[in-house]
Amino acid sequence: MKIVDAKVIVTSPGRNFVTLKITTDDGLTGVGDATLNGRELAVASYLTEHVCPLLIGRDASRIEDTWQFLYRGAYWRRGPVTMTAIAAVDVALWDIKGKSAGLPVYQLLGGRSRDRVMVYGHAQGSTIEETVADVGRFLARGYQAVRAQTAVPGVSGTYGISSEPDRYEPASAGLPEASLWSTQSYLNHVPDLFDAIRDTHGYDFQLLHDVHHRLSPIEAAGLGKAIEPYRLFCLEDPTPAEDQTAFRLIRQHTTTPIATGEVFNSIMDCQQLITERLIDYIRTTVVHAGGITHLRRILSLAELYGVRSGAHGATDLSPVCLAAAVHVDTAIPNFGIQEYMPHTDATNEVFPHGHRFHDGYLYPSEEPGLGVDIDEEAAATYPYQRAYLPVARLHDGSVHDW
Repeated sequence: MKIVDAKVIVTSPGRNFVTLKITTDDGLTGVGDATLNGRELAVASYLTEHVCPLLIGRDASRIEDTWQFLYRGAYWRRGPVTMTAIAAVDVALWDIKGKSAGLPVYQLLGGRSRDRVMVYGHAQGSTIEETVADVGRFLARGYQAVRAQTAVPGVSGTYGISSEPDRYEPASAGLPEASLWSTQSYLNHVPDLFDAIRDTHGYDFQLLHDVHHRLSPIEAAGLGKAIEPYRLFCLEDPTPAEDQTAFRLIRQHTTTPIATGEVFNSIMDCQQLITERLIDYIRTTVVHAGGITHLRRILSLAELYGVRSGAHGATDLSPVCLAAAVHVDTAIPNFGIQEYMPHTDATNEVFPHGHRFHDGYLYPSEEPGLGVDIDEEAAATYPYQRAYLPVARLHDGSVHDW
């Protein structure tokens, strides 16, 4: 199976997506997600100008060799742009491999370790009362796990709050929007959210919350300790993760489980977190961590240390990435949970797929390959629109982690 074509497709059915489509000489095609929120064209250019010319004539069945060629052969390694581009190639080749074998990708990864994949939804509200009610709406729809976010009084543009139900899309057209942040207001407010949720809905479901890298290690440690009575499934991204040793301090002070890693793109980014058992869930994604090939290395390391998966799954990842994630989730032994925000109807039109959601679980497609494709005619009707994620500032004007 020789690769005869590799092209990049940029489309924006409500938000920007970058997709790589590879074609072989026997007519098989494979797709890979290459979306990097707010920096989409950087990856598109990297693929078009530097990677796609290297693929023509290569054997599409040599997935590992191609991964090593693009990673080790480039000299300039790692980083979100490079690893997202490599991921797109890798996932497209797994898609082709599955189609060639006549098997869904999870079968190529060792077959099922579970029948279905538990997901969590994104409940939100402009007040605690609204978020509590939204949690109830998710539970009524069969969700076994819900992440709860609420607006913080006096803080504009609180992370996780959207006018759209079920999903949260923070990127917006034009130049980056400024949002106001107050750590003190947040820490004073958010424990009341968990108290109200547990008081109203009880403890017979999994409750999650995303801090979104906003706290210092000692602030995160204090929050984790304060909310222990509410038995969270996990606290996501409590502090910026560039310094992996920062999580030691959190671990010393709280038993609240910790999840992090959605911005990671290499096993090096989480090696210490995993081997020192400083986290409980690794949230690294297929698209930003070099594809299925490299993500399996991360998850295999995590398995040795009792760390489970908890992959990022917001709508800035296309249905191609979600399809790949569900195949991985289905096969690995140390699966924990999968984030899930349903895509818009327009996105589903552009990316027809076979994976499905039912009663709080995702089920992988049984079609050969990933079970997802891109409708190029539909994609062409949604041209690219430049969009940026917000920038957070404190009351004194200082830039803060968003």
